Amino acid sequence: MKKLFQQTASHLKKSTARETKVTLYPASCVMLEGSGLALARIGGRKVLVEAAKTEGDLSADFQGRVTTATGLAVKQCDLCHAHADALRRALTWTAPISLRDRQTTIGCGDRLGRATPGHIRAVRQFGVAPVLAQQSIRELNLTGRSYQNVVDDVTFLVFQEGYQDGFGADGDHLKTLADINVAVDAGMAMITLDLSETMLAAAENWDAARIEAAFAELPQAEQTRVLAAYADRSFDVEGATIAIPALEAKRCAVMYLKAMDFALEVYRLLQKRRGNAFDLEISIDETKAPTLPAHHLFIIKELLHRHITVSSLAPRFIGEFQKAVDYAGDLAEFERQFAVHCGIARNHGNYKVSIHSGSDKLSAYPVIGKYTRHRVHVKTAGTSWLEAVRTVADCAPSVYRDVHRKALAFFPEALKYYHVTPKLDNIPALDSVKDADLPALMDQADARQVLHVTYGGILRDPTIGPRFFAALDAGEDRYYEYLERHFVRHLTALGLPAAK
Repeated sequence: MKKLFQQTASHLKKSTARETKVTLYPASCVMLEGSGLALARIGGRKVLVEAAKTEGDLSADFQGRVTTATGLAVKQCDLCHAHADALRRALTWTAPISLRDRQTTIGCGDRLGRATPGHIRAVRQFGVAPVLAQQSIRELNLTGRSYQNVVDDVTFLVFQEGYQDGFGADGDHLKTLADINVAVDAGMAMITLDLSETMLAAAENWDAARIEAAFAELPQAEQTRVLAAYADRSFDVEGATIAIPALEAKRCAVMYLKAMDFALEVYRLLQKRRGNAFDLEISIDETKAPTLPAHHLFIIKELLHRHITVSSLAPRFIGEFQKAVDYAGDLAEFERQFAVHCGIARNHGNYKVSIHSGSDKLSAYPVIGKYTRHRVHVKTAGTSWLEAVRTVADCAPSVYRDVHRKALAFFPEALKYYHVTPKLDNIPALDSVKDADLPALMDQADARQVLHVTYGGILRDPTIGPRFFAALDAGEDRYYEYLERHFVRHLTALGLPAAK
């Protein structure tokens, strides 16, 4: 095999313009039946390369231009959807799978389709299972990508790294059956069901009379069942007592029962589409008020009543989990409540507690690692984008300066999509920052938040977007190094042991 790929690399260099750099990614080199397959970069473009002794030995599944030399035929194939599909058929480890049985998982959202190698290099050091293809509808709309783009990009990069330990793909914060079907069509093996539009969060603040009236409108059988199961009952969870007064039981019914029925509809859809090879996460974190332990308990008991198996559940925790910055709030109170949430999860199916906006919350990570006992799913996305911005600042300062200006100009628009509270006056004036100091802006909290949420305006800018990608691709190895360092820091803070 080694000789074949050495010959292939030599052939590519000879058949390419002298000034064009040719790189064959060594971890991608695999043998198929009668041919070898690898990923290569030729100049600024990545391609699949298939090589065999004769053209007749090349696979019909990969289409492209064939060049020949003595005893060698080499085919260059575009990185397109058809070839991603062919790759997943030929090498099943390049397709997403369910990670339901994995202890620790981390969501590695990648808005650019470039970050996967850095993510893989970090998780390999800890034996953590990565969800490498993770995007929300909001992110897709802002970047102009599709779920199929997201899965295909990850497939090629998993192949580039030769990563065969399994990875997930998450259709994040989905709210409708139509969007879920699109994600499943693309191969997403995980669905994060956002119940914010089917639950009645406003009832959290209703007075007793209004709760009583709304509860009385529920079917009589449901009223009877809810009162028998929860009203004026106390539940012991690993030494913590969770009391649910009758009024609170009624409040939970008013807030959540409709959402629980929708969750069942989604669960049945996923079973029909994927059998048991899927992960369902329930998200109730998109609310203004923290999820009380009593409410978490009610929700999981109602899911179990409907025979719904969840891989993870994301409550809204006390304190601020804002994008791109550390946890803000009373860490002692967070620890007290978080311990109860983890106990509920352990005692009701041992699903993972899911931490949304989980990147950069390093002060909370020791608590998260301790009480989950590493049975946890941590979601990240924007933090990988910020490491891309850091790379561009390092490798192409003039491009970064345009990115920075665009971010400040687009920030008011970005606030329509994201809740962040940076103080713009704290961001150093761009003209006062030397080129060598530009990457350090990614360590300044206010700049981080502005750049975190303005990616849509930056990437869709017809002048800045292409220059950004060109600079990032030129600094590919640096980007992987930054990502690996950043994620190792996160996984270490969780207290995870090194992989054996």
